[in-house]
Amino acid sequence: MEGKVFDKLTVLGEGAKYDVSCSSSGHARVNVGRIGSAACAGICHTWTADGRCMSLLKVLLSNDCAYDCKFCVNRRSGGSARRTFEPRELADLTMEFYRRNYIEGLFLSSAVLVSPDHTAERMYECLWLLREVYGFMGYIHSKVIPGTSAQLLTQIGLVSDRLSVNIELPSEASLARLAPQKKPSAIFEPMRQILQTQYEQKTLKSAGNMKRLRPAGLDISIGDGSLTDIMEREGGGSQTRALVQDGRRKNYREKFAPAGQTTQMIIGVSPESDRQIVHSSEALYRRFSMKRVYYSAYVPVASGPELPSLLTPPPLHREHRLYQADWLLRFYGFSAEEILPADAPNLEYDLDPKVVWALRNLSFFPVEVNKASEEELLRIPGIGTTSALRIMRQRKVAPVSFDDLKKIGVVLKRSKYFLTCSGKYYGNIPFEPEPLRQALGGGEKPQISLFETTGNELSLRQ
Repeated sequence: MEGKVFDKLTVLGEGAKYDVSCSSSGHARVNVGRIGSAACAGICHTWTADGRCMSLLKVLLSNDCAYDCKFCVNRRSGGSARRTFEPRELADLTMEFYRRNYIEGLFLSSAVLVSPDHTAERMYECLWLLREVYGFMGYIHSKVIPGTSAQLLTQIGLVSDRLSVNIELPSEASLARLAPQKKPSAIFEPMRQILQTQYEQKTLKSAGNMKRLRPAGLDISIGDGSLTDIMEREGGGSQTRALVQDGRRKNYREKFAPAGQTTQMIIGVSPESDRQIVHSSEALYRRFSMKRVYYSAYVPVASGPELPSLLTPPPLHREHRLYQADWLLRFYGFSAEEILPADAPNLEYDLDPKVVWALRNLSFFPVEVNKASEEELLRIPGIGTTSALRIMRQRKVAPVSFDDLKKIGVVLKRSKYFLTCSGKYYGNIPFEPEPLRQALGGGEKPQISLFETTGNELSLRQ
């Protein structure tokens, strides 16, 4: 690897590590590569829906940002070294890593270089070269810059498996205070377009003619050979050469972001409560069909009167509790109001959200495991989606005993206080809030948030 490219990779790989909305999916795109691992800068590991570990090159196209978000390491007024990949440079680097089995895919993000559309054009050129010139069929996750035009967003979605538009901050007030150049409408409009385009492609035949277009102004020569020569050498063949000539592939339906979209919120840099964050996440799941909302504990990288001290540790435990609450939203049928009602603005430090809900709703318990529905089983602390299904299957054969629960995968140290088996209770303590709290390891309820609770969640009606 040339020294210049390695220098860019080192700086831009480091700059990408703060974006945690980096995931793969179960999307079945044809992939001829193999799983690889490496310790090189910018390579991260993630997991598919079927449990496979895969490696992604996680990198920024540029960290030379035109915006001045106060919390960002790449902000315009920051003193970090500035680097920018040329689209072909990054495409070549990705292919070199892929050939060496270091990676199976790419997570591409970027600071706002000049403008959102200018940045998006360069990102699309890089991804188009990977797909159409080098024939790269690996996983690609692209971050969409808020404010990108609808036409460019469509083209990026046609070369990407998954898209993400980061919301960053959970309230409009915090966005105006810490990232004044980012507007809610510029964030939500791409989310809405992604959802709408996916829906149209699934339901309307007229949406099947979307084609990947050759980037405007792309030079037909690459390195020491023509684009056609490069494609011949890379195995593109006559079909790819025809694509370069007319910018489209006949009788072929491109898929737009088949793995959906995600977003990210930064936790601990603004004064929102956990209740506001969870309510905002619930709205994002419902209105934009998000695959995931990621939570990133703020790492102090800048000083200022509106930011936490540089000595403030990242709120990792709070991030963990928010992910637990998010899991309840996505898989257990809980609502945000159930997890955090008005009189409980923040998640508890000592107990996970499901246990806290159970302690607030003791009238629902104990639940008889041999009679409860699947939805009722999922409300019991210590019973997950897999163990609930196993209980339902076991009951068709024979009643479930207390000894069976551990074999099924139930976490008895929590669940035994909230269930009965054939009418028998195994908690061995008074069924009252305080004894149960003590038995489950709970103590006082410290406030996890670093700030006072103020403001409202970010309005999605933009």
